[in-house]
Amino acid sequence: MTQHLAAPSTGTSTDAPGHRTGWWQDAVIYQVYPRSFADGNGDGMGDLAGVTARLPYLRDLGVDAVWLSPFYASPQADAGYDVADYRAIDPMFGTLLDADALIREAHALGLRIIVDLVPNHSSDQHEWFKRALAEGPGSALRDRYHFRPGKGTEGELPPNDWESIFGGPAWTRTTNPDGTPGDWYLHLFAPEQPDFNWEHPAVADEFRSILRFWLDMGVDGFRVDVAHGLVKADGLPDLGSHDQLKLLGNDVMPFFDQDGVHEVYRSWRTILDEYPAGPSSAGGRILVAEAWTPTVERTANYVRPDEMHQAFNFQYLSTAWDAAELRKVIDSSLAAMRPVGAPTTWVLSNHDVTRHATRFANPPGLGTQIRTAGDRDKGLRRARAATLLMLALPGSAYVYQGEELGLPDVTDLPDEARQDPSFFRADGQDGFRDGCRVPIPWTREGSSYGFGDGGSSAAGRLGRAVRRGADRHGGLHPGAVPGRDRRPPRAPRTRRGYGRGVGERPGGRTRPAPPRFRVHRQHHGRPGGAARPRHPAARQRPGRRRR
Repeated sequence: MTQHLAAPSTGTSTDAPGHRTGWWQDAVIYQVYPRSFADGNGDGMGDLAGVTARLPYLRDLGVDAVWLSPFYASPQADAGYDVADYRAIDPMFGTLLDADALIREAHALGLRIIVDLVPNHSSDQHEWFKRALAEGPGSALRDRYHFRPGKGTEGELPPNDWESIFGGPAWTRTTNPDGTPGDWYLHLFAPEQPDFNWEHPAVADEFRSILRFWLDMGVDGFRVDVAHGLVKADGLPDLGSHDQLKLLGNDVMPFFDQDGVHEVYRSWRTILDEYPAGPSSAGGRILVAEAWTPTVERTANYVRPDEMHQAFNFQYLSTAWDAAELRKVIDSSLAAMRPVGAPTTWVLSNHDVTRHATRFANPPGLGTQIRTAGDRDKGLRRARAATLLMLALPGSAYVYQGEELGLPDVTDLPDEARQDPSFFRADGQDGFRDGCRVPIPWTREGSSYGFGDGGSSAAGRLGRAVRRGADRHGGLHPGAVPGRDRRPPRAPRTRRGYGRGVGERPGGRTRPAPPRFRVHRQHHGRPGGAARPRHPAARQRPGRRRR
């Protein structure tokens, strides 16, 4: 299958104007969820200092870039995807100086940094929104969000029938400064996340300024959260359905994937193209779309030559473990990207879905948030094969933290450990995203399995489950593997190298490193080859640099 897929064809990424050769076209990009990756100051919560300390491990693993989930100032109603200040670091993660140090150290190690950008909504603690509420009806700041009078004789009903992705109505009623019931505001996610009105010029101006702020800091790109959601249909029309969540990513929605979003990203692209490629950003800065669309053809619209550089391939992520279905979605993904000259991306896991080692351990048809562990041995075997296939495909691959270890989800977290906002709302998503966000085990022993020197007690309800989570992971961690039957896959790479490390048997005895595989991946339309076993000579624990 790989040889067939890698065959040269017309419409490759170098054929279309505007898509010059770039590092992102065949990159391996590693997603870091900062709060659960590594704790650098001993308070039990992952932070930027912890990420910086582990960058040598990621360099030795062989990835090209690191994508960081949000670390901005936030009340953390939705794990930082409710941003109060886009130019400040939340104190739980550190300071702007820590961000600067992380970017500089990554560049010194040959890694690029991609940061999350959340333009669809802000926090309800954003200064604009707080002032809009305080000033009451008629405030000019209300035009920067979607405030509307309610329906009904007393305005007691929401302005339309839209439902929140997290469950319940997509509208919350305000209280006027004098204590009377007021207008409603739109939030496609949690009530603490009011949607911006992208028809207002001040919103567009603000985000162009935010882009420049972080580009000047040296970041190499942006992963754009809910890239499909910025523009709403004129008049905010009713959807006319009371089971709207089943339509997400499968049908046309008045609040998702509207054609107007593309003008926004064309304006952003001109800004990124102003920044010259330097030693730390050879090949340019990039935009990556998180865009749930009904078809891969609609996804391709986001990566036309004058828009974004990449878009996540959620159709691939959502495909069950079935050879015929996988081949179908791979072929259709490649075919959809050829006309726009963009690279295809591949992703199996992230912070919003059950890890694929657990998804593939369960019967197909259960969706991407699964509550049961399933057949864990089968899931691990399939996860290894799926990761190898993904890394062999032409295009760019995304690896979620711990995926290189074959980690499963923690499916039995107690309710008191849950933090997913949709877990606490009726009729929303399943609300079981916490299972893939449990802190990463870095060592076999210790109160936090190497997550940090201070244990995990200060990491909040989810952080207190780190030992439970590491036990469910079977003790897997980057520095040691507890036996051949639990050997994790290492991420193959195209240029700099491969995963380093040697497993240990219980009791501390070392064993020879298992065979690794060099995957000859396609470069800009050139065919690749077959996988070959390889025994690396280097034996390194994470956190140490090669000499």
